[in-house]
Amino acid sequence: MDRFDAMQAFARVVETGSFTKAAETLNISRTSVTQLVQQLEARLRVKLLNRTTRKVNVTADGAVYYERVLQLLADLDDAETSLSAALASPRGRLRVDVSSPFASKIL
Repeated sequence: MDRFDAMQAFARVVETGSFTKAAETLNISRTSVTQLVQQLEARLRVKLLNRTTRKVNVTADGAVYYERVLQLLADLDDAETSLSAALASPRGRLRVDVSSPFASKIL
């Protein structure tokens, strides 16, 4: 289980109130979302969501965990954004090889 994927799936279920809607926003199957959340609950040894045939409710432990997950996901997005911004701008030394007459007149 990839913890990041599981946390993201859990967060989407809480936000949408549905495994199906969470799956649609993540572009994965509902079964995958269900399995990710179940694996996360097994790893944590705590029930995060109360499921019925009609709705999904967050448990007290799930609400606390959700707040932490939101912060972690936001921090991860910030880290990726700052890294991609740094890589987008050129860096390093640029060496240009030109003839002497061109260099003396132009450069």
